[in-house]
Amino acid sequence: MSEEDDAMSSDDQDGLTSSSTRQDILTLLDDFIHQIQHIRRILLGMSISAIVLAPLAIALSIYLLFHPSFFAVLETENEFGLVLTVLLGAVIIASGTWLVTGVRQYYSMSQWKKRYEEYRREKEAIDRKIASQFGLNQD
Repeated sequence: MSEEDDAMSSDDQDGLTSSSTRQDILTLLDDFIHQIQHIRRILLGMSISAIVLAPLAIALSIYLLFHPSFFAVLETENEFGLVLTVLLGAVIIASGTWLVTGVRQYYSMSQWKKRYEEYRREKEAIDRKIASQFGLNQD
């Protein structure tokens, strides 16, 4: 009888261990998804800043390039004018790239948010179904 009790106790511990391991994995996955959600918010902020700041940098650079005083600087300061023109062109190209990247990232993050919300709704529905099926309390 003592061997049977030991065998049953061992089976119970294996069941608890596998259940505990499964719960740990699910908790780990949930924590990972929440961390990804936090990173998504940061990327969303970066995307919005790119969408706002890049056009401002482009507009300012174009304004400087076409301002009448800029041509006067080009005529009087040959080397400085050339360097300034190259730098303003680089600002326009970098800002254009940043703007395109920001728009694409914003679109990607909004799609990810939709999929995440769908995942959360399905997870909550499954949790409620399991809880009601086994008579567990919802926390």
